Amino acid sequence: MEKFRMGIIGVGNRGRGLQFTLLAMDDVEVVVLCDEYLDKAEYAASENEERTGKRPKVTTDYHEVLAMDDVDGVVVSTAWEPHVTIAIDAMKAGKPVCVEVGGAYSLNDCFNLVRTYEETKTPFMFLENCCFDETELWVTSMVRNGLYGEIVHCSGAYAHDLREEIIFGKENRHYRLRNYLNRNCENYPTHELGPIAKLLGINRGNRMVSLVSMASKAAGLEAFVKSRKDRVDPELQGKKFMQGDIVTTIIKCAHGETIQLRLDTSLPRVYDRAFTVHGTKGYSENKTMCLDGEERWRNMREDQFKKYLPDCWAMMTEEGKRLGHGGMDGIEFRLFVDCVRNGEEMPIDVYDAASWMCISCLTETSIAQGGMPQEIPDFTHGEWIRRPLKDVVPLPVIEEE
Repeated sequence: MEKFRMGIIGVGNRGRGLQFTLLAMDDVEVVVLCDEYLDKAEYAASENEERTGKRPKVTTDYHEVLAMDDVDGVVVSTAWEPHVTIAIDAMKAGKPVCVEVGGAYSLNDCFNLVRTYEETKTPFMFLENCCFDETELWVTSMVRNGLYGEIVHCSGAYAHDLREEIIFGKENRHYRLRNYLNRNCENYPTHELGPIAKLLGINRGNRMVSLVSMASKAAGLEAFVKSRKDRVDPELQGKKFMQGDIVTTIIKCAHGETIQLRLDTSLPRVYDRAFTVHGTKGYSENKTMCLDGEERWRNMREDQFKKYLPDCWAMMTEEGKRLGHGGMDGIEFRLFVDCVRNGEEMPIDVYDAASWMCISCLTETSIAQGGMPQEIPDFTHGEWIRRPLKDVVPLPVIEEE
């Protein structure tokens, strides 16, 4: 089989990690690397050459990538701001495109993304890797098999101490710093929202209809700068950050379910996505669960629950676990390449991308208005009512004994 030739647009830390995942796939090669900073692109090219013996083309202009005949697909892993623009240009150029996560800056961006896909039909996938993680898929499998009863509420968080990454954004040329200085919103909603949206059938028999959002004061980063005054850029001393330390968002769905999201990235803490599902028969938080009629917590790893684990995780190898974020990056890229080659529907499509990304700009408005409700658009033009439920990977169907 001929190799699937990929271009990577944006090769900072995340883009370089994605290159590692792609190069581990026997039927994929990375033929071009693009970054606005030439030294980053050259460094990633050297890593590629060291691993494969071939040096990919390097450029600072992503339009050159889209014009190359020997590119079968592109990954967009730049700073957040140009994600939509590059994805639109890729679809117009006929290049299948997968786009890294981030929130949208305007509803217009989301509508344009959907409109371009509908006009070009160029394959598009949103790279929300948490949709492919073991825990989220395991719980979704048990929900599909009725263990949780009717789902009432789900919650999740992007709880990650990013103070070092944010504060040293100037030195590391990282986009988070400028966003935290200038915006106040749920700026990174999809790690927690994506798996929940898939579990609840959003855009496929259900949809999100409105949200409200509130932000705490912004104190964590200013205090962190003071505590590191000998190391931090003097321009940041006494600087006021717009981004609230804790952002809480509540979403209402068409069938009555609620979703709670929490952004928590500028205070001391340990990493947690806090994936929680409440149903009429059961409750779970991360890998622990409590089923109706039981008085104790259960670990999903107990033998009676192993049958609900999807094949992609039941057959996961140690090598597979090394392919980015414990294995979920490898799963999502395998699906992207296979879907492009086979002309199949993407597991996370443009309608998912638009509805999840729009949470950022809508929370920005809600927060600015003191928590006022915001309508969430229906990017499917009403088709959510009849689009069939489709999970990102096949899930086990367990016959009742």
